[in-house]
Parts: sequence; structure tokens; C-alpha cells
Amino acid sequence: MKAEERAATLTGSELELVGISKAFGSTQAARDCNLSVGRGEVIALLGPSGCGKSTLLNIVAGFETPDSGSVLLRGKKLNDVPPHKRNVAMVFQHYALFPHLTAADNIAYGLRARRKTAAQVRERVDAMLALLKLDGLGGRYPSQLSGGQRQRVAIARALAVDPDILLLDESFSALDKNLREEMQLELSLLLHRLHITTILVTHDQREAFSLADRVAVMEAGRIAQIGTPREMYETPVNSYVLQFLGSSNRLSVEVTREGESARIQIAPGLEFTTENIPEDLVGKNTALLHLRTEDVLIGDSPSAVHRAEPGVITFTTFLGAQERVVILLGSQQIIVDRQATSRNQRPAELGAKVYLDFDPARGRLSVVS
Repeated sequence: MKAEERAATLTGSELELVGISKAFGSTQAARDCNLSVGRGEVIALLGPSGCGKSTLLNIVAGFETPDSGSVLLRGKKLNDVPPHKRNVAMVFQHYALFPHLTAADNIAYGLRARRKTAAQVRERVDAMLALLKLDGLGGRYPSQLSGGQRQRVAIARALAVDPDILLLDESFSALDKNLREEMQLELSLLLHRLHITTILVTHDQREAFSLADRVAVMEAGRIAQIGTPREMYETPVNSYVLQFLGSSNRLSVEVTREGESARIQIAPGLEFTTENIPEDLVGKNTALLHLRTEDVLIGDSPSAVHRAEPGVITFTTFLGAQERVVILLGSQQIIVDRQATSRNQRPAELGAKVYLDFDPARGRLSVVS
């Protein structure tokens, strides 16, 4: 099921963050954050280091107390509820497995803390070992397990207690690329099959998109935008979100006001008119245009819209499914990422003259910083 379709089927708000703010000294880690997570929904908090995503996760877990605002679970305020009474489970970045306990005993830890009977513990541990494909490994210690197996044990321990909310804190960053992608797919299928309400923190766009029904991009303690992965990628609200989701060019442009609109010139003949002008650009005659590298097209002749002079290919590199081409157009260096496997496309040649085309609606403007 696509993220958009799944998001539409989710009913009821399981978790709400209302006006959450948190400061550490003079650093404002969270600024009036509002977030509603549907029952069974997977939400990703995505952003660079220091943007506040881990602070929000720790507030949900109860490890931090907000300076203002409320955390609500099914309408019940959790602000003063200690972590061990919230029925929230977390999978940490480095798993936090007990090295002196076997995999089975690590999984059983939370169950025993909840005073489950020996029979209940054994039944639940066996079920988790089977669910996470750890059959036959319950007697091994963490040092005897691979990275992927340790990851599965950490997830099994979190799921064993049947949490209301599952929290994932950069839980895949310690794995190599291939194993990380394999585990992301496995976990995505598992979470959606079990219908577990989940919040994950990551700085990896691919991880956020592969796991989450909706993604919240954070900037300086605020939620800049939230939506399905497709919504976020195709309609970013500003240049910050566009830059963070994928590769983009930052091009210096000239701005000429024409009534309610403005003419944006990248190079002589390569220009467009827009009415989508950020407030902080009013009165400015220069700006930055942020344009995704895959949204720029290369052609052998000028387009009907953009009649610019040709640019010159100065660098190419083969990246497997993609080819990256660097083009010098006047004083602008423009990066283009295009499919490298197209049969109707000649490989880019150094020194070749080419024309560029793009959809202006795909770009975002910002003030020159």
C-alpha cells in the first residue's frame, strides 16, 4: 500500500504533541512543536544534527520534560508520568543490549520487569525470536551475533512488551549500507503488519521515506513541514526543505519586479516569471534559486521557453543508475543528475555544448545568505 493510501486509512489520534517547547540553557531545542500521530501510523522526524528531533523523541519517552506544552496519549496527559509507566519502548542507536545476557534474556528483560510469569515470558520470547527471524539464536550473547542480528534482538526486546508507542532513535546508523536497507525493508513490513504506532528519528532521507507514512522535516527546533514522502519531495514549502530532501543546485539569480510577479534570470536567455515570491525577498534584486539536480534537463537545442546560450560540460561521473553532469553556463555551475541507462540518451561528453531546460515551478527562491 502506498504511503498516501495508508495515511488515508489511519483513524484516531494515538499521540499528540501540543505546543512543545524545550530549552537547554540558551539553546532552544524545540519551539512550539505540534504533531498528531494516528493509530498505527509511522512518523519520521527528519533533519540535521541539532535540529531538535531527538529532543522531541526523548520528551515522548519521558527522558526529558518539556518547558511548555503537552504530550497526550489517547487524550491522557503524560507530562508527569515517568518513563517506566508510559508503555513506550525505544530502540537506541547502538541497541543498548546487556552484554552479560543472552539474546533471549535481553528480549525477556522488559517482560520480567513487568512481573510476567515464567510461562508468559517464555511464550512471548519464543514468539519474538520467530517474528524477528532469530530462531536458534536465543542462547547466544550479543558478542556472538552479527550487527543485523543484534539489531533484531533490540527490536524484539522493544516489541515484546507490546508498547503503545515504538520509538526508533537513529536505529540503523551503525549498519553498513546493504544491511541497513535490508533491515529497513524488513522493519517497514513488520510495523505495518503489526499496526504499531511508531516515531523514528533519522538524518537519512532514504530511511525516512522507506519507513514512514508521513515525514516531518525539522529546522532549528521547529517542524518546517509534514506530509507523505511524495508530498514532501514534490511540493516542499521552502528552500530549506527542498535542499534537505535530495540534491539541489544553489544558483545566484537576478530578480526584477513586474507588478505582483517577478522575472528571475539565471543567465541571459535562461529566465522565468513567478508570483511565488517569499516575503523576505521583497525589495531584493538578487536571490538564490534552489533547483533539484534531476529537475534540470539537457538537450541539443534550446527549448521553446528558455532561449539561453549553450553551456559547456566540464565534468561527468557514472554512478550506476545515474550519471552526474556538471555544466558551466556563463558564470553558473549547474549539476544535472539523469538516468544513465536510457537507450535513447548519449553519454555526456566533456567539452560538449548543451542547452538546459527546467520547470520553474520545481524551484524555490531564498535570500542570499
